[in-house]
Amino acid sequence: MPLLTHRFQAMGTVCEVQLYAPNRALAKRAVEQVLQDVERLEARYSRYRDSSFLSEINRVAASAGEIHVDEETALLLDYADTCYQQSDGLFDITSGLLRKAWNFKSGRLPEQAQLDALLSRIGWQKVVWDSPVLRFSRPGMEIDFGGIVKEYAVDRAATLCQQQGIQHGMINLGGDIRIIGPHPDGTPWRIGIQHPRNSRETLCTVELSEGALASSGDYERSLLIDGVRYGHILNPRTGWPVRHIAAVSVIADLCVLAGSVATIGMLRDEDAEEWLTELGGRCLWVTTAGEVGSLGFL
Repeated sequence: MPLLTHRFQAMGTVCEVQLYAPNRALAKRAVEQVLQDVERLEARYSRYRDSSFLSEINRVAASAGEIHVDEETALLLDYADTCYQQSDGLFDITSGLLRKAWNFKSGRLPEQAQLDALLSRIGWQKVVWDSPVLRFSRPGMEIDFGGIVKEYAVDRAATLCQQQGIQHGMINLGGDIRIIGPHPDGTPWRIGIQHPRNSRETLCTVELSEGALASSGDYERSLLIDGVRYGHILNPRTGWPVRHIAAVSVIADLCVLAGSVATIGMLRDEDAEEWLTELGGRCLWVTTAGEVGSLGFL
């Protein structure tokens, strides 16, 4: 059974689809459906596109208005609400405003007054979500589906491939991964986990025949000032980066679940190890001191 590998750029990252199919025509058809759906989701929920529905929502949010949303957006908002509740308010889709204060290319830290001004407009509890109506209680707010949509796109891509009859393959959108099934000979896919402090070093390799893997870390964007690293995972209560955890990787049935648990693990900071252990499942974490912990992972 031939393997079709297709690499492409989407959602600001490098993506790859690897599929086994009885013939290339079937594999190409599945890949085309994946590409179309990923592009659809990016066009609909990208904060960088003025024409996106997310931008329309944020224009309403800017004036403390209300908007009716479609069923798919409602599902994403329901999931975001669940993540907010399960994380004690740390996973907050209104916290994207903090990027206005943090420029990780500037070499400078933001002023506390700038953070305080933004924090006054952050907080999912300040949003009234009564499906299908989304209402903002104060002007100048925003929402951002980062941490949900890409992982959701991975899960949808896997489902689309399965609907085409694909039983063996892997979807990888910038490190958010979903396994459709093992290689045709039954061997699992081998996936390397990057070390958060050395991009050329593999922390470990996991073998998966099904399920999903997602990681979150402070290594994508950061500032190094006076020997202190300030990563891009920002606490929505303080406006400052987490300081204790460098990276979290999670294996789950769905990529959207793996991704949100990994992000919440990062945001839990000093409580991360206890929270991840109590949660159970399969996870790996690395502290900023270089200590590695795992649960059913290594």
